[in-house]
Order: sequence, then structure tokens, then C-alpha cells
Amino acid sequence: MTIFLGCGFAAKYREGGGNFSVPLQWTLGLRRLKLDAIWLELLLGTKDPGADRARIDNFQRQLRAHGLAGRYCLLYQSPESDVHDLSDMRCIGMSKRALLDRLAGPSALLNLAYSIHPPLLLQFERRIFCDLDPSEIFYWMTKLEMGQSYHHEFWTIGLNVHGRDCRMPKSLLRWKTFCPLADTKLLRRRPRPRLPKFTTIGQWYWSGAVEVDGAFPDLSKKFAFEPYLDLPKRIPEAHFELAMNIKADDPERARLNKRGWQIIDPHRVARTPGSYRRYMAGALGEFTAIKGVDVAWRTGWISDRAAAFLALGRPVITEATGAEKYLPAESGFRFVRGPDEAESAVKEVLRDWPRLSRQARNCSEEVFDSAKNLRKILDI
Repeated sequence: MTIFLGCGFAAKYREGGGNFSVPLQWTLGLRRLKLDAIWLELLLGTKDPGADRARIDNFQRQLRAHGLAGRYCLLYQSPESDVHDLSDMRCIGMSKRALLDRLAGPSALLNLAYSIHPPLLLQFERRIFCDLDPSEIFYWMTKLEMGQSYHHEFWTIGLNVHGRDCRMPKSLLRWKTFCPLADTKLLRRRPRPRLPKFTTIGQWYWSGAVEVDGAFPDLSKKFAFEPYLDLPKRIPEAHFELAMNIKADDPERARLNKRGWQIIDPHRVARTPGSYRRYMAGALGEFTAIKGVDVAWRTGWISDRAAAFLALGRPVITEATGAEKYLPAESGFRFVRGPDEAESAVKEVLRDWPRLSRQARNCSEEVFDSAKNLRKILDI
């Protein structure tokens, strides 16, 4: 059987090493399981063929760097469309004939974030929906067709989807849960860095929309971080940094600098999967705030980035979403509910980093390892 990893967000974002790293963990895990696996990447064309060519070249270059040359098929569709018809696509990395031959035999599709749509979707023998953002997916599934009718199985990283305290919109689907994947052969525990730095990587602004109690709350990091902005003043012995897309002339940059936060361009420090890993390894741990809806709805969400930090032996301080009850007692996580708990957690990491680093690495191997989670999803 050929296992296809369906993805539609890695090739289009050339500067996003962390973004690319998500499907990379899945593909490397499939390879460790010695499965016949193909990364199936969809790239929708734009009005700039030169930019599209640069995206394709970058995608191929990153796969070669990780030993995956010959293990992918990039589907280039121009003009873009929500209808994914193989006859309208150009295959890169694998010929269309070779792809059709594989589709004629036993196949399974791990469809990340509903990247692959019909009619192409229906050509796979086994179709597995893999949700990476439970709050938005569950909400929009109550409004739109997002693959509910076309998949055989539904998996989510919302670990608390069946918890009594989970407030996500009710679903008629039979969701199963898995943890974010970290390939623990690629991501190794690193020595303690010299600088006592806490950081995270992401987008400061966010345009997603989810209705909560009749309103559409702000889902941005800007809003989520607001209660924690005095941490640098409360813990002057620590260095707080944000690798966020904030333009040089944005007043937010000056405001955050004044509060003691160092702002770094993520496109500079985490442009490739390799630089993304090096940047995380240069921190003592992660500190981050997350979308308020995941906290309010108790989704049990944990980020792929947090799983990577753990695998590198970096403790993670993050807000509680209900995931904590599904993890080992000694997980390397510190789940917090406000700035006082965050301050205590940062001071604990500063004081007891070697123990928490070991816990983080052990948890990554026990809970987040890519091969273990793929065995669970594929039932092998």
C-alpha cells in the first residue's frame, strides 16, 4: 500500500521553516516505519509564474536536504481552484503516469487540514482527515462542507474533544485523537544554551474567525499575549524574545520593545526547517500564549512547535487548554492560567532546567514521537 501525505501549505510559504516542518515530521515518521510513502503537495498557481517557480524550487531543495528526493509529487494547479482535478494539474517530482499507477493499487491518504479536495480526493482507497486546528475546523464544519462527506476516518489534535469540559461545537463525526508529531530521530536533545532566553515563533496578527457566544473574538497572538507583557520586568534575569512577523515601522514593535521584549524577524531566523530547529535549540524553552478560543473551549490543543521544543529538550510554558490531563505528570510542560503562574513557571525553568529538559525529551519520545503516532493513526 502507498501512503500519501496530503498537504497544501508547505510549498506556498517559502519563508516559513516552521510551517514546512509540520508535514516534514509526518514524512520522516513514515520513512522510519519503512512504509511506501509519498509527500503529495498541492501548490495553487498565482499570477506570478516566476514566484511560483521559486516556491517549487525551494520545496524541492528542502526535500533533498532531508533525504526525500524521489519521495514526493508536487501538484501544480494554475489557475487555482477549490476543485482538485488531476487532469488540470502538472505533476513535479513524480510523473502523472506513476502517480496514477499508484492510485490504481492499494492507497491511503493522510489529508492534513483538508488539503486535498474532490474529485482527486476520491481516488484514494482509504481517506483519513487529519485536523491540525480543532477550534476553527470544528466551528467551520458546522457551517461548510470541509471533507465531512468524503473521508473514512477523522483524527484531531484536540486531545480533549471527548472531555466533559470541552465546549467545542458538537460534531456528529467519530473523532479520534492524536498528538502533534515530532520526529525524535531528527530532533535531538541539545545542550543548555548560554543565554537564558524564552521565545516562540509565529504570526502576531491573525485573521481567522470563530464565533463564541455570539461574538467573534480576536484570535491573534497580539491579543493573547497582552496579559503577559510585563513578564520581562517581573523576571529581569530572563531574556524574552518573539520571532513574529511585525514590520519595522509597526508601532507594535516599539510598544513591545518598551515592555522588554526583543522582536526578531522569523523569516530571518526560521526561514528553513534547519534554521527553525537551530533557533529553537538556542532558547532555554518556549513561552507562548495561545488563541483564547482554545482556552475557553478546552479543546486540548497543543502546537506542533511545542512538540518540537520538547524533542530538543526545551521545556514549554503555555496556556492550559485541557491537554494537560492526557500527558505524563513529568512532561516538560508548564500549563499556566495567567501572569502569576507564568512567572512561577519561568523561574522554575531557570532554577531547574536540567531536570525539566530531561522530562521534555522523555515526553517527546513517549507521547509525540512521529512513528508512534502514525502507527496509531494507520493502525499498524
